[in-house]
Amino acid sequence: MMNILLVEDDKTIASGIEYSLQQDQFTTVYCPDAVTAKKVLTEELDKIDLCLFDLSLPDGNGYELCKIVKEQKDIPVIFLTAIDDEVNIVMGLDMGADDYVTKPFRIRELLSRIKSVLRRYHKQMQTNTIIEVKNIRINTLEGKVYKNGAEIILTALEYRLLLIFANHIGQVLTRNQLLDQIWDVAGDFVNDNTLTVYIKRLREKLEDNSQNPTFIKTVRGLGYKVGD
Repeated sequence: MMNILLVEDDKTIASGIEYSLQQDQFTTVYCPDAVTAKKVLTEELDKIDLCLFDLSLPDGNGYELCKIVKEQKDIPVIFLTAIDDEVNIVMGLDMGADDYVTKPFRIRELLSRIKSVLRRYHKQMQTNTIIEVKNIRINTLEGKVYKNGAEIILTALEYRLLLIFANHIGQVLTRNQLLDQIWDVAGDFVNDNTLTVYIKRLREKLEDNSQNPTFIKTVRGLGYKVGD
């Protein structure tokens, strides 16, 4: 699961954001002020996948937190701001922020922005030409997949689905998250039943025993993951 650091001093707003993120299968770390956030960034930044920073905090601001993050790790930062001011927005973006959302906002808009930013980052990760997972090797430059050195022929959507798994090693991906990313990449409609078929086909091509999968594992009640 993706872990999001939320820094927001308004506890009512924070509670609503946290609830919605968790309903959408994200996990959250909540900080009400800059001091608490700095402690998390010092001790747990390696566990954070995306940061949501309120610009105006009682003991600091989102700019300084963004600077701390970007100096240590290349992960997305989105600002939450009540200041609909071009100068402040540009300043945040110039510091490395990836997006901003102006309050008041609809929670679905925020979730959409989060997913969009994460997709951009995941696509950048795919610039690695060789991805190796167990006995599977993916050559993204050639668009070819090999198992134990022998080429495996995949359809376009099977290949895209495999890339999604390969870029989320050890993370549980829900069916909705997979459908959302396949839709974005392929531009085609893929429903839940079709996803089941594609996962079954991938297992038949990649697993030694598709009835007892060890590459694409099912996590009961949650979704699927590749790797441990």
